[in-house]
Amino acid sequence: MPALVNYGGDDDFYSGGSFYRNSMDLGRLCSISSQVDVYCPPRKRVRIDAPFSFGETEVQQNKQPLIDVLPDECLFEIFKRIPGGRERSSCACVSKHWLMLLTSIRKGEYESSKVVKESINSSSDDVETISSEEDDGYLTRCLEGKKATDMRLAAVAVGTSGHGGLGKLSIRGSISSCGVTNFGLSAIARGCPSLKVLSLWNVLHVGDEGLSEIAKECHLLEKLDLCQCPSVSNKGLIAIAENCPNLTALSIESCSKIGNEGLQAIGKLCPDLQYISIKDCPLVGDHGVSSLLSPACSILSKVKLQGLSITDFSLAVIGHYGKSVTNLVLSGLQNVTEKGFWVMGNARGLRKLVSLMITSCCGVTDVSLEAIGKGCINLKQMCLRRCFFVSGDGLVAFAKSAGSLECLQLEECNRVTQAGIIGVLSNCGLKSLTLVKCMGIKDISLGAPLSSPCNSLKSLSIRNCPGFGTVSLALVGKLCPQLQHLDLSGLCGITDAGLLPLLQNCEAGLLKVNLSGCLNLTDEIVLALMRLHGATLEVLNLDGCRRITNASLVAVADNCAFLSDLDVSRCAITDAGVAALSHAQQLNLQVLSFSACSGVTNKSLTFLKKLGKTLVGLNLLQCNSISAQTVELLMESLWRCDILF
Repeated sequence: MPALVNYGGDDDFYSGGSFYRNSMDLGRLCSISSQVDVYCPPRKRVRIDAPFSFGETEVQQNKQPLIDVLPDECLFEIFKRIPGGRERSSCACVSKHWLMLLTSIRKGEYESSKVVKESINSSSDDVETISSEEDDGYLTRCLEGKKATDMRLAAVAVGTSGHGGLGKLSIRGSISSCGVTNFGLSAIARGCPSLKVLSLWNVLHVGDEGLSEIAKECHLLEKLDLCQCPSVSNKGLIAIAENCPNLTALSIESCSKIGNEGLQAIGKLCPDLQYISIKDCPLVGDHGVSSLLSPACSILSKVKLQGLSITDFSLAVIGHYGKSVTNLVLSGLQNVTEKGFWVMGNARGLRKLVSLMITSCCGVTDVSLEAIGKGCINLKQMCLRRCFFVSGDGLVAFAKSAGSLECLQLEECNRVTQAGIIGVLSNCGLKSLTLVKCMGIKDISLGAPLSSPCNSLKSLSIRNCPGFGTVSLALVGKLCPQLQHLDLSGLCGITDAGLLPLLQNCEAGLLKVNLSGCLNLTDEIVLALMRLHGATLEVLNLDGCRRITNASLVAVADNCAFLSDLDVSRCAITDAGVAALSHAQQLNLQVLSFSACSGVTNKSLTFLKKLGKTLVGLNLLQCNSISAQTVELLMESLWRCDILF
């Protein structure tokens, strides 16, 4: 038994009080003794040669965790041997210091990654099982505003590795004081090699260093979007071109340091590029744009060029070498003349072009527009915005030459007249025509007889064209008997008498009708609309038609079986109209709007509850006669419906 306790010293007894320095030490011993059996010899005390202390060590006195005593080199080696992503995430939660250390380790430096690489040589089946767990790259993260910081990016880099890998990352509008820098983007690069889509918007402190790290580590990158990144230059874009051969989409906007050199590298080294968008980049010129359309980029299909200082040369290159281009957007090209657009059309290289949108380009004239129509033989969609030198005659010539044209949209083309619109409808097989703010259209009776009707037109939208009145509507009605979608929003001058012939000539049955802002329309035209097309109508918008009353809602309730969307905001609707809708036997509305209808009060609560059985959206904004308590009762009953109040 004496062998249980071994001690040195003489046989003198220790006397003179307790040998514990403080009561805390005594408490610790008591707590230990309550759990451990200790042998104590009778009538003797513990002999000591020197004072024995249970006091705190130096590290404990400084309140520093023992693990922090280890140098970063040791922690680095420890972290490298952590087996999985979830365990690394747990370690990252310990402290910012540990998080920063973990982000400094590249994906391939972990021991578990090395095991996977060794397994590749021995068993390919095992590799699929191991690698698919962490490297698929299907996760998406978006950081905006205050949330866009280096610390959050570091957490994303560590946290996503154990949950499938990061595939898409979007950073928008980081704060200048504590926003994203090259450090945060480098952390993503080291921890997320599976990244395929990267979007940087208004990120002031991310430059070539961060983008180069992405290029160095994320070789699977397919889509890159840079918007308002003033610190990114050609150097960063060249690094992307050299290391990311799988790049298929590139968008650059308001990047003042990116120019021709970077685009030339993209055109030379990224053979899979299919989409390019360049906007408001002052250093980009003809050499940069033309290099993207060289024979090496033979599969480039979508091109957007906006606000650039390019000349006729770039459009000539597009016309000759854009053999795979299907969608083309040209906007704000002030240095391109009529000759550039004429050559682009006559080059006959845009044979696959399907959609063309031109905005604010003074080089678009009647002559160049006709050349485009002849050269783009498969063009189906054409949009002209603020092209002030295009007249009605040029539009008719274009319509005759563009044999495949299906959709035509004109916005603020003020030289286009009523005769031009009638000529277009008479000379091509359009399916959709949209006119917005075309001030040159005047309501004039045409002396010449109308040609054969345009039976192909299914959709007609005439918005905010004040000169389009009763006479013009009657002409369109005679020419377009197969209309199904009709949008006349903002035509303050039309009346019931002017709209009625158009409704009577629509033989196919209207599906969608938008008459918002037509102030002079009354219940009479709604009754006629219900009588003629109520059986087929699916969407009806009467927003702002102040002369529309409950009688229109009664007609809707009696005639519409397929109506799913009804908007009577700012109309003279009262509780009686809501009641009429609720008593309809065949109505199954999904979206209903009574915004700013002061006549709808709390008395409509029961009727709204009944309508709510099928509703998924209810707009009660600015309904001042409905109390908040009534809305709360509606929310309790219509839990499936989104209610705006």
